[in-house]
Amino acid sequence: MSYNIPYHFKGLSDSEVTASRKKHGYNRIDATHKSGWLELLLNILKEPMLILLFAISVIYLIIGNYGEALFMFVAIVAVSAVSFYQDNRSKKALEALEKLNEPLSTVVRNGKVVQIPTQEITVGDLCITEEGKMINADGKIVHSNDFSVNEASLTGESLSVFKSSESDDNRVYSGTVAVSGLAVFEVEKIGRETRLGKIGTSLSDIKEAASPLQLQIRKFVKTMAVIGIVIFLLVCVVNYYHTRNLLESLLNGLTLAMSVLPEEIPVAFTTFMALGAWKLMREGIIVKRSSVVETLGSTTVICTDKTGTITENTMHLKHLYDYRSDKIFDEQDFNDTSLSELINYAMWSSEPVPFDPMEKTLHQIYGQTQKDDHRGYFTLFHEYPLDGKPPMMTHIFQDTKQHRIVAAKGAPEAILQVSTLPENEKSKIRGLITGFGEQGFRVLGVAKSHFEGNTFPERQQDFQFEFLGLVVFYDPPKEGIRCVFQHIYDAGIKVKIITGDNADTAKSIAVQAGIVNADNAVEGTEIMAYSGEQLLEAVEEKVLFARMYPDVKLTAVNALKQKGEVVAMVGDGVNDAPALKAANIGVAMGSKETEIAKAAASLVIINDDLDKLITGIAAGRRIYTNIKKAVQYIISIHIPIILTVSLPLFLGWTFPQIFTPVHVIFLELVMGPTCSIVYENEPMEKNAMLQKPRKMTDTFLNWKELGISIVQGLVITAGILFTYRYTVQTGGGEQQTRAMVFTTLIFANILLSLTNRSFYYSLFESFKNRNALFVVINGSTLVLLLAILYYPPLSDFFKVTGLRLKELSIATLIASVSVLWFEVYKLFKRK
Repeated sequence: MSYNIPYHFKGLSDSEVTASRKKHGYNRIDATHKSGWLELLLNILKEPMLILLFAISVIYLIIGNYGEALFMFVAIVAVSAVSFYQDNRSKKALEALEKLNEPLSTVVRNGKVVQIPTQEITVGDLCITEEGKMINADGKIVHSNDFSVNEASLTGESLSVFKSSESDDNRVYSGTVAVSGLAVFEVEKIGRETRLGKIGTSLSDIKEAASPLQLQIRKFVKTMAVIGIVIFLLVCVVNYYHTRNLLESLLNGLTLAMSVLPEEIPVAFTTFMALGAWKLMREGIIVKRSSVVETLGSTTVICTDKTGTITENTMHLKHLYDYRSDKIFDEQDFNDTSLSELINYAMWSSEPVPFDPMEKTLHQIYGQTQKDDHRGYFTLFHEYPLDGKPPMMTHIFQDTKQHRIVAAKGAPEAILQVSTLPENEKSKIRGLITGFGEQGFRVLGVAKSHFEGNTFPERQQDFQFEFLGLVVFYDPPKEGIRCVFQHIYDAGIKVKIITGDNADTAKSIAVQAGIVNADNAVEGTEIMAYSGEQLLEAVEEKVLFARMYPDVKLTAVNALKQKGEVVAMVGDGVNDAPALKAANIGVAMGSKETEIAKAAASLVIINDDLDKLITGIAAGRRIYTNIKKAVQYIISIHIPIILTVSLPLFLGWTFPQIFTPVHVIFLELVMGPTCSIVYENEPMEKNAMLQKPRKMTDTFLNWKELGISIVQGLVITAGILFTYRYTVQTGGGEQQTRAMVFTTLIFANILLSLTNRSFYYSLFESFKNRNALFVVINGSTLVLLLAILYYPPLSDFFKVTGLRLKELSIATLIASVSVLWFEVYKLFKRK
């Protein structure tokens, strides 16, 4: 992008940058601590499961069971490796997100305007800042053009301050926001030396609050840990009472503690969220915090702008209305000489280097229709930025002979309001505006004025303006936008259009885009006049919100949240920042998103595709559902392990220690990857986006869901204990009984992981959702089981014996009945 700045600004050379950085360092307030692989490993070794494994290994060494001790140490390595893989994968995903979120700054170096990472700004740099940009260093303004800045982050004062190189206060400060215009400033202080750095307000000092789901999972894990401690003590006491052997009692207690502790769940949560955010990043959706993924799936209302989101943002000039001739001209007649003044002043009221699509079009039409191009002879002398309700803007240009052009454009109502037209003429123009609006056209009014001297009015509305006419643009709805909104409605999500356009234009476009009840509209002025109850009723009932200004947008978003809605607010400008910050999910969208909008948002979509937000919502629902599946699987499979370890001991059965720590750790090594890696990779079920959003206040697992998991676990336990009693009664010894129980439990675990892929669709329907990791993990488990049963060294180590085909068939049958009854339950549920 080109900037209208003096040519003599050359900035620092490469050698000067190196010298300055050597002296002053990087532009960072706090060096972000990044944990290396060694720190990750040390954190993993502090996990409760590994502490238990260490304790069991020590006991085995003391009693002389060196083989079991060696296996425990191997298990420690295996568990650490799985945890390290998951943590490192999550860490890399979050680092990739952090890198994408790093802001860029525009500087002049070696005579060229370049963009660099903000941390690379150094003292002496010439930085360029403009409307919507965050200022990232302290410095002195050396050039400006109608520049104002909001310093609320430092002073608490919400009003903007105009600054220039000639003003008494010609300095800008890191952490403040450019509200209008453009400025070039020479950097004087960076990092800790800035005013912001000395105050010490750093994002790294702010700890992110735990989400409701995180809190619920932590509470669940703590509850299970307490239960584990109680059962551990109980088993130790009972076993010691029977055997008077302290080490053996501790070993049995620790075995049961291992089976109770659901250490997979927190790991699964972290993995799911981090990888979910990383996968969204590959789709062009940048998540600022991985926990936002959880909230996405609960979205109940999407508040979106019209321009560039619903429409193409192409701004094709379709008509010109010239007031003097009282004629409407179509685009083939734009060369008519009677339009010359209207086209000229429409162009002069635009930025000299246009960024907005409408202003680009006006410059283009000026170049195509006017014989003499005077843009090179006039410079912008004074500017009034877009301001007022409704808004307008005014530019004052001057040439070397002191000839002036005072041009204004803006919302037609604003231009009519400041014009000298009689009221009956204004009414006639309003009728034209309504007619254009009903056809979906976007209309701007154009006016001119004359002013001598340099003591300009404080407000642009204080000029005496002559109304010249209307410029009429058409910005068509995007191709396929109707399908996008249909997907939103199918997902049970409401849509609110919040736009600065007039109601007629917005209504026409909304109808074309497939918005339901688009004629149910309200304007910003009405919103602000409502009482509290009226406001809550209006935001619930109304669909189209026209002529909305920043404070009204914020009011509407807060009212929707007060009604219990989970609001996703889509915006791209400075005016959207308060509403983006207030929404449950602020979405900065499009190629023209401002830095302040990006900073206020929790989600950034890198193009103008609203369908990407639906992708994000679908991902949020998929991840939340898969976490529930993983947790329900863990609950269901832990119950038979706990009861198989404890009941034979408490009931005084023939073989009280049917499972040793060796068997439990093998099961944990199978369950860990299934929970946190396999279920994370599970595709979304086909009905996920046809259901209403879940309520944020809902508990993670309601009593019905928890009850189903407990029943699944108890039925599997019944099958396992039946296998135990059957084998004993048919004359099986301890090793054969252990082999039958262990094999049945492994088969049940595999079947449970498959049937729990869906709590609605059948097992066979779920196979259509391909997940290669299920094949890998379950296939590996079966291979290892066969090795344990039929490879003598492993059979001896696990204290089992090989099973005949009949016994394997019985184990398979019992496991199938214990698990697959749930398929019958799902069948009735579908009916």
